[in-house]
Amino acid sequence: MRELAAWCHDRRRTVIGIWVAAFVVLAALWGTAAGDFANSFSLPGTESQRAYDLLKEKFPSQSGDTASVVFAVKDGRVLDQHGTIDAATAAIKKTPEVEAVSKPIVSPDGKVAFSQIQLRHYGGEVNTDQIKTMADRVLALDGHDGVQVALGGDVIHWSTAQQGGAGEFIGVIVAAIVLFLTLGLAAMGLPLASALFAMVISLALMAVIGTRVLNVVDWTPQMAAMIGIGVGIDYALLILNRFRLERASGRDVRDSTLVSLDTSGRAVLFAGIVVVIAMLGMLLLGISFLYAPAIGSALSVLASMIAALTLIPALLGTRIGRKIKPAKGHGADEETGFAARWSRFVSARPWPVAIVALVILGALAYPATHMRLATSDASTYKTSDTTRVAYDLLKQGFGPGFNAPLLLAVELPTPGDEAALKQIGDALRGQKGIADVQPPVLNESGDTATMIAYPTTTPQDATTDTTVKTARNVTLPPVAKETGARISIGGATATNIDFAKTISDKLPLFIGVVVGLSLLLLAIVFRSVLVPIKAGVFNLLSIMGAFGVVTLVFQDGFMAGAFGGATGPIESFLPIMIFAVVFGLSMDYEVFLVSRMHEEWVKTGDASYAVRHGLAMTGRVVTAAAIIMIAVFGAFAIGNERALAMLGVGFASAIFIDAFIIRLLLLPAVMHIAGKAMWWMPSWLERRLPHLNIERRVPEPA
Repeated sequence: MRELAAWCHDRRRTVIGIWVAAFVVLAALWGTAAGDFANSFSLPGTESQRAYDLLKEKFPSQSGDTASVVFAVKDGRVLDQHGTIDAATAAIKKTPEVEAVSKPIVSPDGKVAFSQIQLRHYGGEVNTDQIKTMADRVLALDGHDGVQVALGGDVIHWSTAQQGGAGEFIGVIVAAIVLFLTLGLAAMGLPLASALFAMVISLALMAVIGTRVLNVVDWTPQMAAMIGIGVGIDYALLILNRFRLERASGRDVRDSTLVSLDTSGRAVLFAGIVVVIAMLGMLLLGISFLYAPAIGSALSVLASMIAALTLIPALLGTRIGRKIKPAKGHGADEETGFAARWSRFVSARPWPVAIVALVILGALAYPATHMRLATSDASTYKTSDTTRVAYDLLKQGFGPGFNAPLLLAVELPTPGDEAALKQIGDALRGQKGIADVQPPVLNESGDTATMIAYPTTTPQDATTDTTVKTARNVTLPPVAKETGARISIGGATATNIDFAKTISDKLPLFIGVVVGLSLLLLAIVFRSVLVPIKAGVFNLLSIMGAFGVVTLVFQDGFMAGAFGGATGPIESFLPIMIFAVVFGLSMDYEVFLVSRMHEEWVKTGDASYAVRHGLAMTGRVVTAAAIIMIAVFGAFAIGNERALAMLGVGFASAIFIDAFIIRLLLLPAVMHIAGKAMWWMPSWLERRLPHLNIERRVPEPA
């Protein structure tokens, strides 16, 4: 690390030139040669995927995505206003992406009608630009002749919804303010510049190369940018904070840069590796939908880490480095300020502090005990969203289950076997929880049919899950055995059930690999048995606390008004994403704090002093880094879709819990209580583990 710092510092023009060239070239390629997003989704080995694959092979005209156009009037009968209905239908049929539009189905009171729109393609293969154009034309008819017009379906929502807003900008402003207060005017721009270079380069690589290799979902750049900005600023902040401390010790700019990279830079390198491991751990789930967010986030962290370790020392070699003011005090080891006073407070009262921290963590985590994982429906969208309007109109006119259609794909033993189809329909109509079953539609060869069944409850209602499982496991198997037909239930609702089960089945492998590798690295670095165990337990506590906060807000409704006011289940993929990101980022703070404690332990052999001094010297920078991360993540939740807002709130709350409750309260208290035992490792294990040093014994300045 010292040689790397020296090379980057002494050849600063070359290093800065390489970064600028990479920035300009990749930014230009991003704007001209970026690939397309593809929100495709597949769950190999599941019944819903089998239904889709069957339709794609045997019934291609029915294998595409579906949407709906809904018409409603307050007075009279909706079909009397056929002029508006015909105009909307004609506009839809003109769209190249549309395969067919069904005849309107009218509600019992005659005031609401809807037509199903059959698209040519499914999921990520749909041309969203064409759908957006179609939506603009159809919605222009809204209100004509007193007819309310709305478009329903996920494909409509994701093609027309506007993401984000001023939130990301606010997050950067807050980060700049914190950097100014922590580092001063001369140094505050360096972390922002480092994070910006890393973010643009990583996002450009993902857009230009990743989109040609993977199916990149459209929210991947937002998530990768959020994580990249947060860790990029944090990594640079840690190095610059050590730089200012070394300058206060009397070192010159070059020597301070080398020491900073040889100490804090090692912590950044190790922390970055752990975060990348956590991100890439999502690949173990085998869900292609999560591959791009995992790789994109890992790439942004990797770029941020490299920028902090190469670009920052190069920039410190310019006139900027000479303008950065040393830290207040007389050296890198002087305990000053609130962090020092707080560290002494904790060291004097470890048991009360630990108990208070555990009580707070328990209270925050408690709501997670009733967290329900499922996919929320359109009732959680903004009330002005056309898919939300269509949802409400269908619910009003036909009942809640018409927003949760179940698509049955039936393979017939004998072409045109209508008797088997009748038995299937009759069985479903007699099942509790099924409101209606539409007549079957046969393909040209007559060997495959589709049927649509409507539950009595909404898509996100837990009863709907029970209805689907009952149909799959109780109602239909006897019919299939008697008729010889193979019945597969697909559609959005069934797919969401299969998705949740797939995640729960793979979760132990994911957690085991990510946690196991991370804790093994901690054991190797800190030569301790208790340090990695403590880190794993504390990280899980922060994650559980984040789950509790997300459940309290988005499921129970506490302060939900700040995010649209809608409540519902927690998205199935959210625990995986929060676990991967938060576990990795929590390790950042673990490494930043414990590495300084370990440095003092190695020098003095005094466990109490090592903990107290380590917290006193790093508490301020950990707090500043956490505030920046919370601002970036919290701002990400503003103005975004509910699922993305959940991620922002989950990440922000987890960082708050980890930095302010665990790292400043529980961790030092437990380490004071454990004393020297915290650094114990059996000799036989010590001999077998390789040596990786985060800290270096730093000589006194000349």
